[in-house]
Amino acid sequence: MANNNRELIEKRRTFAIISHPDAGKTTLTEKLLLYTGTIQLAGSVKGKKTDKHAVSDWMDIEKQRGISVTSSVMQFNYDGYCVNIIDTPGHQDFSEDTYRTLMAADSAVMVIDASKGVEAQTRKLFKVCLLRDIPIFTFINKMDREAKSPYDLLEDIEEVLGIHTCPMNWPIGCGKEFKGVYEFATKEILAFTANNGQREVETNKLTADDPDLDEKLGDTLAQTLRDDIELLEGAGDELDLDAVRHGKLTPVFFGSALTNFGVEPFLADFLKMTTPPLPRMRTSRLLPDSGETMVPTAIP
Repeated sequence: MANNNRELIEKRRTFAIISHPDAGKTTLTEKLLLYTGTIQLAGSVKGKKTDKHAVSDWMDIEKQRGISVTSSVMQFNYDGYCVNIIDTPGHQDFSEDTYRTLMAADSAVMVIDASKGVEAQTRKLFKVCLLRDIPIFTFINKMDREAKSPYDLLEDIEEVLGIHTCPMNWPIGCGKEFKGVYEFATKEILAFTANNGQREVETNKLTADDPDLDEKLGDTLAQTLRDDIELLEGAGDELDLDAVRHGKLTPVFFGSALTNFGVEPFLADFLKMTTPPLPRMRTSRLLPDSGETMVPTAIP
């Protein structure tokens, strides 16, 4: 019985998704549910006249305004893992609910808008994760729109949040010129094909030395990609899971939750890198901008 319980624990993952308002965390939550078969049609978080709303936005005010007001917990199974995903409020008015919710998370996914970089509420929630020694994984969203340089985005994370970054993939263009991402682990290019955002995006796999790469990506993007790969493989931070699990390094993924691109590869890699529930030490620290004390319960 003990061995069976241990196996169940080893395959359990509980993580929270945090971000500044409108960075796309609820959309990412919906697409994770879509990929795992939990839902068949992803809803919209735009609110107002939209008929199909996000599963995690269940309150009337959330449906009307297209925002998350309270934390929602959803469970699904994927590739042998039992996953609990917590969609937290991004708006400052409801942030105390997020602070409490993070006490139950074993890791956090930080969603960043590629056109804006690190924003105010993201900084506050990041600090809470640091207090809890929660591993943080970064998903840079909305690459299908005009975005900052990926180098500037990584620099923003490192300078503003004080954490090292390790890109797991690398974007090829952005906005209308977004062609896909390069996966460092497999050394493959996942080519992006736009769709309606409701079903699995069509992806074609290429390699950086594909003789047709210039034709498929365009001369400029193909050469830029080659230069980026050479630079990052020579000068980038290496993946150190121990540093990740102590909040000193964040693996970074680029993609687009709205169009489904990069969501499933992110989920697969994320589940392999995260840990099952771990013992928690009793601490006493104040929540940001609050007089409330955060005291995690010790688990024997």
